[in-house]
Amino acid sequence: MSNKPHVIIYTDGACKGNPGPGGWGAVLKSGAHEKHLHGGERLTTNNRMEISAVIFALRALKQRSSVELWTDSQYVQKGVTEWLEGWKNRGWKTAAKEPVKNADLWQELDGLLPDHEISWHWVRGHNGHPGNELADQLANKGAEEYLP
Repeated sequence: MSNKPHVIIYTDGACKGNPGPGGWGAVLKSGAHEKHLHGGERLTTNNRMEISAVIFALRALKQRSSVELWTDSQYVQKGVTEWLEGWKNRGWKTAAKEPVKNADLWQELDGLLPDHEISWHWVRGHNGHPGNELADQLANKGAEEYLP
């Protein structure tokens, strides 16, 4: 049993057009504490916002933690659990020898991973899961702040 704080994180990304104005949202829960984060960019993609949500959530942790991270993005979940090591071993190239999309964000996320014990979970989006629905609302709020 870890003596690290246990944190449950829900993340989501949103884009109004793809590319277009986008936002990310994250819900962090630890014991009785809950923190909501959101942000966005004027011109981005949904996948960039999905990764950004995880980056900002992990950056918000004040100490090494045991994290349950829930995302509705198979791109993020599989990216970390299945593809990341291969990308790094191939010099940030895919198996097809193409440059990894969003490599800047993947590299930033990769740098944050050793600081925490993270278990990755996928949840179907827009399916009534309370944590995911709240992260989705925060992501949409972030995107709306960048609408023209």
